[in-house]
Amino acid sequence: MDYAISIKNLTKKFGNFTAVDNISFNIPKGKIFGFLGPNGSGKSTTIRMICGVLRPTCGEGRVLGYDLIKESEKIKQNIGYMSQKFSLYEDLTVEENLDFYGNIYMLDKETLEFRKKELIKMANLEGKEKSIAGTLSGGWKQRLALGCSLIHNPQLLILDEPTAGVDPVSRRDFWNTIIDLVKEGMTVLVTTHYMDEASVCDIIGFIYNGKLVTIDSIDNLYKKHKINNLEDIFIKYVKKFSNKEVVASFDDLKSLKNKEEE
Repeated sequence: MDYAISIKNLTKKFGNFTAVDNISFNIPKGKIFGFLGPNGSGKSTTIRMICGVLRPTCGEGRVLGYDLIKESEKIKQNIGYMSQKFSLYEDLTVEENLDFYGNIYMLDKETLEFRKKELIKMANLEGKEKSIAGTLSGGWKQRLALGCSLIHNPQLLILDEPTAGVDPVSRRDFWNTIIDLVKEGMTVLVTTHYMDEASVCDIIGFIYNGKLVTIDSIDNLYKKHKINNLEDIFIKYVKKFSNKEVVASFDDLKSLKNKEEE
């Protein structure tokens, strides 16, 4: 099988602290991989290693066929990255932001103009080319940030909590675009705290305290836990590994609230 991401025994230590602890997984090309875990669990550190911007303490891997350590610059050239902060220059216009990222990836003038038109249309930003990015709403900024991350037509798109702080309609529009990109052959790695978004993914990996707890398809996770709800499975793992009591579901919270009001 052809893998977009293949890592083995990947570990990252900062002094005596182990942020990522000996994790291994393979993600086939053309799939959406949901990388889930509580804040501070090691997701962002893992992503930084996969992107080639942080050198592992030990372990090995390949991203789009490139060696994680020896060919990190080639990895950077062939992936797209979008964070929850959107990585935009807010004093530049929509068009100027796209120009900036196109120049970073050294696109020639003809290619850049073609990609700008494609991405502005994809993001429904037509008519907003001259708008200052800082004046855009959260949903429009999100669309522009996605366009910037795709300007060089990457094979792998990495999304680090890309819908944090945007409204439900923008979230759904965003995911509709992501699914279209995957249909065209792109591979996507996404971190999110929205379990409805995670349920769209083909493969789910749970990480806790730097350790990969499980990695499997949605259907297999449902069968294994006999729960047809990804959020409940997430909570179940947190309770198991943290020994922390968590309210089982929002239905339980509503029941508790109703009892208190009686």
